[in-house]
Amino acid sequence: MDRLVDVIVAKYAPLPGASLGQLVSLLAGGAPQWRQHRQAMLERARLRLPSAVVDGTTWFWPEGENPASRRYVMEDQVRLLAPFDPVVWDRRRFEQLWGWAYRFEAYTPAAKRVRGHYAMPLLCRDRVMGWANVSAKSGVLTPDVGFVGVAPKDKAFAMALDEELHRMAVFLRLKEA
Repeated sequence: MDRLVDVIVAKYAPLPGASLGQLVSLLAGGAPQWRQHRQAMLERARLRLPSAVVDGTTWFWPEGENPASRRYVMEDQVRLLAPFDPVVWDRRRFEQLWGWAYRFEAYTPAAKRVRGHYAMPLLCRDRVMGWANVSAKSGVLTPDVGFVGVAPKDKAFAMALDEELHRMAVFLRLKEA
């Protein structure tokens, strides 16, 4: 049981305590014979996993990881994330980390959408600073990019965004605008 919790933490870290509890509950739901052990699994995880309290929230990560390591230094890269990406799926954690609410709006009536049908969060360096919807018009990739706050103006960002849109066009077998 503890090894499965470790797999979850390795996949989704850093995890706020509430999200760790939610995932352990889901794990117990997938293995009903463990349901009565859920609380004990969670308590063992809280005791053995490295953690830190930041702004009143306890965050957990896998044993052996060092969040301050140079390994985690961000490069000038832009990535469009799927709405169910491990970075995105936990909306509570998303809002805590990046200070804005992201919602998957594919099933929201068009008139009520804020960011678009299939808005993909835009990760730049170590921040999710916006979103993009991509579509195809006459076989050409047509991106619609939005930002929380002001869009970055530096050349490195523009180049990294162009590279990510190029990767998307290649993946979708579309021409670039």
